[in-house]
Amino acid sequence: MNRKSSNPYYHIFYWIFVLLILTVVFGLSWGNNMAAFYFISMLLPIVLGTSYFFNYFLVPRYYMQKKYIQFAFYSFYTAIVSMYLEMIVLMFSYIYLGNFNFKNLGPNASNIFLLAALLYLLVFIGSFLLMSQQIRENQQMIQNLLIEKEKRKQAFLEIISNRKTIKILYSDILYIESLSDFIKIHTLRGQISSKEKISRLEEVLPDNFIRIHRSFIINKDKLNSFSSDHVFVNETQLNIGRTYRKRVKESLKR
Repeated sequence: MNRKSSNPYYHIFYWIFVLLILTVVFGLSWGNNMAAFYFISMLLPIVLGTSYFFNYFLVPRYYMQKKYIQFAFYSFYTAIVSMYLEMIVLMFSYIYLGNFNFKNLGPNASNIFLLAALLYLLVFIGSFLLMSQQIRENQQMIQNLLIEKEKRKQAFLEIISNRKTIKILYSDILYIESLSDFIKIHTLRGQISSKEKISRLEEVLPDNFIRIHRSFIINKDKLNSFSSDHVFVNETQLNIGRTYRKRVKESLKR
């Protein structure tokens, strides 16, 4: 029933890791870790901008659309712009970190081609990691769709009530209520009680059902109206749990 979104901390941790690794590498080369940290901190926004422009604009808009000439053209100009920005960073480093002397920055800082190669190495590593993450997410999405398809093949909910197996059409269910030690399924034809757990039903029900409270799962197809605090299902008012409000709001507004 639920779909997880991508974790933004993946990107944050990756770039923090890049910053630390480059600081160590340049710091050992220069013999000055603090100067290396400031230099990489000034260089990193260019790497970030180039990486995300390449991954989220050029690749989906041109490469994925098989517009290879435009992709090569804009990638070339992206490289030119990023190298120009690198030279600006190098100039500031020359003034503020090197005291107008490149020798104070170490042997690698003044090599613009080495910096460009380093920048694009990071871009392509980031692209590879991002692509790997997207492949995993797509595989998970496909798996979820297959599970959902299997759920929809079965047009009914099968439960045990009074020691009998009962099949209830999804289209008949209004909402499910969890009480102290049993659940109550409210349908168009009446109420059915069962010892099932509401958490298990949440896993097996298709996407047109959503949990709005620790005690309620509703059929969105039977929803009359809703607000930020409650919903009306077949003229019955049900409260939305505080921890469920954001997810319910996103689901009901689709």
